Amino acid sequence: MLELCKEILTKVSFDKVLFQKELNKSLKWIKSDEIEGFKSWCLKTFGTKYPTVLKIAFNKSK
Repeated sequence: MLELCKEILTKVSFDKVLFQKELNKSLKWIKSDEIEGFKSWCLKTFGTKYPTVLKIAFNKSK
């Protein structure tokens, strides 16, 4: 599931609203023990493009 979520986020990263929606869905699907690795990957991959979206989504998931 983790790899699928990464693939989806990469494909929708052209649109902020769609990216935010898919990120929130991904956080519901991913196992709790995989969240930290997923967060690191998201920050590395999309941190400069969507820093606010990532911060909000990961703060909600705690």
